[in-house]
Parts: sequence; C-alpha cells; structure tokens
Amino acid sequence: MKKESLIIWGIAVVVLAIVIFGIFKMSGTDPNVLTLTEPISAADHIRGNPAGKAILVEYGDYQCPACYQYKPLIQKLLSESDQVKFIFRNFPLPQHANANPAHYAAEAAALQGKFWEMHDLIYQGQNAWSNASNAVAIFEGYAQTLGLDMARFRKDVASDQVKDRVARELTGGRAAGVNSTPTFFLNGKSITITSYEQFKQLVNSAATQ
Repeated sequence: MKKESLIIWGIAVVVLAIVIFGIFKMSGTDPNVLTLTEPISAADHIRGNPAGKAILVEYGDYQCPACYQYKPLIQKLLSESDQVKFIFRNFPLPQHANANPAHYAAEAAALQGKFWEMHDLIYQGQNAWSNASNAVAIFEGYAQTLGLDMARFRKDVASDQVKDRVARELTGGRAAGVNSTPTFFLNGKSITITSYEQFKQLVNSAATQ
C-alpha cells in the first residue's frame, strides 16, 4: 500500500506540473519573464529618444564585466534606431567592492548635469579602478576632467540624496526579481539577449507595439 501511495502521489505531482505548464502556455505567460515594478519617471536617466516607443531599462553595475561588454551594443542600437528610450538604473552587486563608489560618483555628477558623461568615463576606465584601492581618487579625476565643481562633487558623493537614490533603485530592481547584472527590461518585461541582431529585432518589434 505504501508503495502504491507513493506511485499515486508521484503521478499526481506530474499531472499538476503539466496542468500548470499548460495554463502558462495558454495564457502566453512565461514564469521566467520578470515584470518591471518601478515605473518610468522624469527622475530616470534617459538616453536616446525620450518619446521612443521601445523603452529599454537596464539594471547595471559599473564594476560588472558583462555590463561593460553590453555597453557597445546599446550604443550601436541607439545610433541605428530613433525609437529607443534607454534608461540606466543602479544595481551595484555586493561582491563588487568599488561598485557603490562608482554609482555614487555617477549620481553626484548627475546633480551637475553630467550623468551620462560620468557614466561613459566610469565604464571606459573599468579595468583601471575595478580592483584599485584608490578608486575614489580615480572618480574624482573623472569629475575634474568633466569640469565639475569639485567641492560640490565631494559633498554630493557622500550625501544621503545620492546614496538613497542608489539604494532605492537597487530595492526596485530586487522587487522586480533582478538578482544579476545586466538585467534588461523592454517595455516592462525582462528580455534575454543572445546576439545583437536578436536584440535589434526585439527592440524593433517593441517599437511597433
């Protein structure tokens, strides 16, 4: 009897799994696709066409090698399409010791209207500061290159305003199920990028929705 009960229980589990899978298939819902929970706002850092119909959100970490590799793809996409609204959100991973200072530097630069300029410099110099003990000094060098008010920059880097923004975006990403970088959302749903051509096709399709 015990063996028969185990067999019946096993069959029931398999049937339940098939039913659940069928429900997802019929509804067109993929349980592995994440949904963006933090709405797009005027406070977001936007590149490309602010009115673009293909809204691409990246949760990224400046110290993440994969994020660095994806950056040229995004730049190419923005240069080839006028329908992309690209948004970068902070998602510093705990295993990256210099990630938080990098994100604070970018947000401090944003307060002086130079977010994307600092964003680009930080990624360009990733190999130089990633494991450096003087990463903060390197970021200050970038700020000087951009002609920022250094007294204000140093104050803003350490401010609650900057740290709270980074923490808020990190929390928003986690609420959506983000646990690695880069994670991309296209028109509110997470996407997996396998090649540039596939990436471009997804974006072109989103632009017509």
